[in-house]
Amino acid sequence: MRPAATRGQSAPCIALQRVRPRGTKAPRTKSPNLKLEKEERSKGEELTEIKTCHCFPATAKLDAEKARCGACGPGYASPLDAMKGPREEIVYVPCIYRNTGRGKPDFLATVDVDPKSPHYSQVIHRLPMPNLGDELHHSGWNTCSSCFGDTTKKRNRLILPSLISSRIYVVDVGTDPRAPRLFKVINPEDVFWQCDLGYLHTSHCLGSGEVMISTLGDPAGNGKGGFVLLDAETFDIKGNWEKGDKNPPMGYDFWYQPRHNVLISTEWGIPKCLGYGFNPNDLKKGRYGRRLNVWDWTTHTYVQAIDVGEDAAPLEIRFLHNPDAAEGFVGCTISSAIHRFYKTECGDWAAEKVIQVPSKKVEGWLLPDMPGFITDILISLDDRFLYFSNWIHGDVRQYDISDTRRPRLVGQVFVGGSISKGGPVVVLRDEELQSQPEPFVIQGKKVPGGPQMIQLSLDGKRLYVTTSLYSAWDRQFYPDLIRDGSVMLQIDVDTERGGLSVNRDFLVDFGKEPGGPCMAHEMRYPGGDCTSDIWV
Repeated sequence: MRPAATRGQSAPCIALQRVRPRGTKAPRTKSPNLKLEKEERSKGEELTEIKTCHCFPATAKLDAEKARCGACGPGYASPLDAMKGPREEIVYVPCIYRNTGRGKPDFLATVDVDPKSPHYSQVIHRLPMPNLGDELHHSGWNTCSSCFGDTTKKRNRLILPSLISSRIYVVDVGTDPRAPRLFKVINPEDVFWQCDLGYLHTSHCLGSGEVMISTLGDPAGNGKGGFVLLDAETFDIKGNWEKGDKNPPMGYDFWYQPRHNVLISTEWGIPKCLGYGFNPNDLKKGRYGRRLNVWDWTTHTYVQAIDVGEDAAPLEIRFLHNPDAAEGFVGCTISSAIHRFYKTECGDWAAEKVIQVPSKKVEGWLLPDMPGFITDILISLDDRFLYFSNWIHGDVRQYDISDTRRPRLVGQVFVGGSISKGGPVVVLRDEELQSQPEPFVIQGKKVPGGPQMIQLSLDGKRLYVTTSLYSAWDRQFYPDLIRDGSVMLQIDVDTERGGLSVNRDFLVDFGKEPGGPCMAHEMRYPGGDCTSDIWV
């Protein structure tokens, strides 16, 4: 069935900015209050604000750079406007010591990514957490582009949920962005008692002035999909976002789009089965996720499940950034497939597989068939390219998604993984490669692990990569990663024809940390990025 809303449709972003099809010139942007604008111009006065407007007024005399930097609230008026934002200078990276045996707390690293800086590709600050064993994982903001137009909002707090302890850290990144400080700690027992949820994952800010965090299960480690709701000013727990008596059996990531009255969440697996590593005996027993779970945004109720295959383990989910687009992509880890989800003409949601990474026949590995293990995906802000990482195979891929139903591979680079020449794994049959790739070495360091979390610069020209997935799985699949620490890499992107190449001048080696080698995970820019900001 064809989707009701297709790629390239134009529609207003909030009040002023229009998202236009790629390749067309920008139309003159009009204010929602044309009468007021004409009256002001007729008086020869400079129009600096329209009270009813939720985006910045596009007048010739308005300083657009000032607007992009937050004069009209946090974030950017539209995804295309965000692409014109300033180049990233620092990146926040959660670093994990759990399962390393070093007895250190996790910390938030601030990494200098400004090529003009003398501290380029170095950790310039470390904020240790006050507890052991948290397993920091993903992060989000107190407010983002979903609140653009609200001048009372500031993006100045980073939310750090803990995957294992279920503790939530709120970090002040506004006072000194280069030296964050701890602002508040929300204890796990408060999450347990008030929400009956645990194992926290994705944090997204909402246009309502709240923060929502998805969960994998209940406090006992059983599977349960749900959401913890925080006040974005006080960071007090407000309770559960979801309502009604139906919950999906598992949870993980989520994305929402109010224009289509929808939130879609994903499923990894049952927390108490994931805690000690990947056990093949858990397959075909309902312990790994297989559904995309559809929620009614208005009523907060669970309304539909989309099956993407037994043990597929759908993880990261991304709508297209154009807020009118009723489609997106999800990466399935164990099945190593990308599914496109979309709204049907009937008003419900469906999914179709559009990319399949073939497994490799191997010797010397956990199973005879080695999946790619797609662990992270993202979409460029202009909705032109899809990127994803194969954590086990070791490659990062770039696909042209001009036709969302038929993605086209245009870039690929190997930066580690389990199939390098000279390693313990021998590839017996490979549908894609003629030979096993060479070990990845940069600045004299053989990189352990494989590409995992990815983050794209606002202009789409630089892709950052870290190599840790989850400490229990790091320890199982890549013991050298625990011993030597993970890395952060930068890949240069050809945004014209497609193509990826490693920047050999950039390497952050977390094996050289003062507290000993650690695992680096998700990356965030202080001004927002293509996996944190949602336009409504």
